[in-house]
Formats: sequence, structure tokens, C-alpha cells
Amino acid sequence: MHYKLLVSKYTSVKQLIYSYFVKTLSINTYKEKIIFTKNEINHLYKDRDDSRVLYISSVVLRLSKSQNRKTMELADAIASDLLKICDDVFSVQIVPPGWIHFELTDSTLATWLQSLIERSLGGAGEAGEPGEDERDEEDKANNQCAMSDSLFAVQYAHARCCSLVLLAHREGLIKLREPVPNTSPAFWDVISPNPLPWLNGDGRLRLNHPNERRLIAELVKVVDNIECADIKGSVKWEKVALSLSQAFENFWSNCRIWGEVKITSPELTQARLGLLMATQSVLRFVLEESLGIIAPLEL
Repeated sequence: MHYKLLVSKYTSVKQLIYSYFVKTLSINTYKEKIIFTKNEINHLYKDRDDSRVLYISSVVLRLSKSQNRKTMELADAIASDLLKICDDVFSVQIVPPGWIHFELTDSTLATWLQSLIERSLGGAGEAGEPGEDERDEEDKANNQCAMSDSLFAVQYAHARCCSLVLLAHREGLIKLREPVPNTSPAFWDVISPNPLPWLNGDGRLRLNHPNERRLIAELVKVVDNIECADIKGSVKWEKVALSLSQAFENFWSNCRIWGEVKITSPELTQARLGLLMATQSVLRFVLEESLGIIAPLEL
């Protein structure tokens, strides 16, 4: 499916939706994609509803004047063209007076979660500048002293994710190619099940507990912050890190992986382990790349 190719290209959900939106705007406006590109952050944002991955755009409210078209008429035209190319990626709804709502489908969300496990964020893993590793280690050591108290909870959440995933490997719930990495992994190499059973037999996401959805919503927001260059400078990374670690703690406290659920719902257990791996990957990036401190494997 083409959405799998796009998810592999755009780790950020915002970037994924934007890529479709720009194509459609080039059809329905005289000035093509330039109008929207310059003001992306102001016209596409994530809704606060954690039960779904919903983005809202207000760009049509502004474009209708420059295009000399009625707002709802232009919105309907854009939505119609979007649905022709993305009905398996997200649903599209027009809300008066001209808002466009994009809601990610469960199949796309499953592919996106899988991508967090299988690839690095923010171009991690690519060749850096000479001496970058040595400089980073020194910076992390210095920052560690300054931030250790406030961000210990984030480091603990990262270490907890790593230990739980490795425990699951030892118990045979999942199988990893490299079960004991020397450093915190940028991504996990899962042999089986691959892909993880995110979806049930009806094609619906298995992760529907409120704390699961809250954690997914936090991951979506953090990855948008990481990947979208237009908002990187305005991000308060310490606050972002603490919010994500709290969402993980709520998930871990209320969504069991071992015990009865492992026996009665092994696929749900594996999907929850996948959510742990995705969370670890994002926490690692925020700790090491955004905050410049160590992301420990254990504490």
C-alpha cells in the first residue's frame, strides 16, 4: 500500500498529512503549494483528543479569499481530491465554516508505530561531523549534572522500557536479533512477530485503553516536534520529556503485559510490548539528542 511507503518516508504524522495536503492544494489553488508551505505550522495542528489521531487545518479559511471562492466550496473540492488519493491513510471531514479534519486510520497508525521500532528518528544513524561523538559525550556528562534531578523520571522510564523489552525477549514473548545492545538502541531489530500484531482480525487497533491512547498521542506529538523543522526551536524539551515519561508510567501502571493477559491475549501483550519499544526509541532521542544527557539501559 502506498501509505506504507509514505510512512517510511515521513516519520512525523504531521509531515505525512502535509505531503498529501500540498499535492491537493496545488490542484485547487492558483499559486500552487507556496501559499501553504510558508505557514505550515499555523494551519495544521493536532487536536487534543487523545482517543484518536486527529489533525485540523484552517488554511481554507484564508485561501478562499485569495482564490475568490466560497470557503465551503473550496473545502469540499480539496476534501474530494484528498479522498481520491488517501482514503486508506486518513479520513477527511469538512466542518463549517471551512475547517478540514484529518483522522489517521488504524492501519496507518499501526504502520507508523511499527516504523518507530524499525528506524531511527531525526536522521539518527547517519554520518555526523568529525569529533561529534566525543563532543556529545562531554556535553552529556556536563548536562547530566545540571538536569539529573528534574529528568531522572525520564531516564528511569527509558531504562524501564529497555528492561521490560529484554525480559520479554528472554521469556519468548518476542524475539530480538540483538537482545543486549552495548548502548541504548536507536531502534529494535525484532525477528518475530514481525510486524507486531497491532491490529485485530477486523483491522482495528488493539491498543484502545485510555492510557494506551494517551501514550500514543504523546508519541505522535513528540515525533512531530522532532521531525518538523519549523517548530524545533520553540520546543521546551524538558517539559516534553516529562510529559512523555508520565504517559508511559500511566500506561505501565494500568495496562498489564505479564500475568493473565499474557495467557489470554498474547497478541495484545505483543502490541503493548511494541508500544514500549516505540516509547523507548522516542525517549532515547529526546534524552540524548534534544537534551544532551544519557539514556541509560538500566538504573
